[in-house]
Amino acid sequence: MGAAERGDIVIIVDVLSFSSTVVTAVDYGAEIYPYPPPINEHTKAFAESIGAQIVWGRAEAIKYGGHSLSPLSFTEADRGQKFVMCSLNGAACTWIAAKVPALLIGGPLNASAVAEKANALRAALGANITVVPCGETWPDALENENKLRPSIEDYLGAGMIVSKLIGSKSPEAQVCVGAYQSIKHQWRDLIWDSISGRELRKRGYEQDVLHCAQIDVTTAVPILEGNRFVNANR
Repeated sequence: MGAAERGDIVIIVDVLSFSSTVVTAVDYGAEIYPYPPPINEHTKAFAESIGAQIVWGRAEAIKYGGHSLSPLSFTEADRGQKFVMCSLNGAACTWIAAKVPALLIGGPLNASAVAEKANALRAALGANITVVPCGETWPDALENENKLRPSIEDYLGAGMIVSKLIGSKSPEAQVCVGAYQSIKHQWRDLIWDSISGRELRKRGYEQDVLHCAQIDVTTAVPILEGNRFVNANR
């Protein structure tokens, strides 16, 4: 990742739902250890070594029990608990960007708070800020096709955050902000009816989509300290 090579502050945005789940978990006082996918024996061994629980995919959580990538699987009862979290995009992007001076997790839930923290870090470190909309994967891609697809929720969520950042913006960032500004009054409807939103609703996770589309409901800002996310505003 070029941002890591440049020494940028990085904000990872994966609205449905890595970012939203990490923000929600950290808001409740949990510690999140990102780990590259897939969940396998290495993941399980790592979780056991630090006394952590594994955050399963939604389907796996139904089978095995415990927490899932649904942000609503976390509650106040998880305060002080450790969790290892894998996801195809959010955790993978986090793993790649782990060497940057400051790695934050953002989305609609904490848009103003994460922008404020990034602005403060920029002033303190003299570093630029890179916002990474993670995108999603096609569930029905052919064997030789690239499974990665753009996702409007991540792009518009990134624009929401970038609009609150101080300083000059690249042409790409300006377009991203413009896209968000042009639809901000339709934000919730668009996320509800996006490809990702429809996929989750089809599987029975309507409440996840509604939760993740909320704006500025928490001041929690997950920041990577060592190999775990904690609340930068704790």
